[in-house]
Amino acid sequence: MSESSGAGFKARLGSLNKRQRLAFMAALCERLLPNYTLYAQMTEQGEPQGLRAVLDLVWEALLVKDARIDFARQAEKLSELEPPAGDDSFGARRAVETVVALSALLDALQGDAEEAPQEVSQVSRNGVQAFIEMTEGSDEDDAERNAERIRQHPLMDDEFDFQEAVLERVEDELDRDSLKALRRFGRNGGISNLGLSLD
Repeated sequence: MSESSGAGFKARLGSLNKRQRLAFMAALCERLLPNYTLYAQMTEQGEPQGLRAVLDLVWEALLVKDARIDFARQAEKLSELEPPAGDDSFGARRAVETVVALSALLDALQGDAEEAPQEVSQVSRNGVQAFIEMTEGSDEDDAERNAERIRQHPLMDDEFDFQEAVLERVEDELDRDSLKALRRFGRNGGISNLGLSLD
């Protein structure tokens, strides 16, 4: 994505109404969830079903008018599910990103949080960038070459395409069926933004 199309993407995110913003973030969170689950499986830390329950409540709030959900309480629960502060492993950092994205979504549910979609979008991209740097980075590369490699990488291409597709979907009419379809789309066949799956 070029700088100019990146600016256009940000402007479109900024012009979404609250319901559209929430749906955009929920779909991105769906695709982040396997990263947290993989971390939990490998370390026996964390509680994927806790995150799943919070995200399910978000979809319920989007699907059911006047759903009565205490999102401040959900935010408290979520803060308890972060990986231990001392764990600086790659997996822990990606798991933290998932919690951060969901926290931004809960903030937006409780207030306006107009910057939240941009934050979740960036969190997801940052994870992809970190993954590319870890798997394909080279100490000999200068910053420019490294940035070019990240830009050209198929995973980053896929990330931009996915976010663009989600944005297009939420810009349309968000009825019950389209929200359910968006949720399925966000789950991305169980494959995360890093191309990882639980299988």
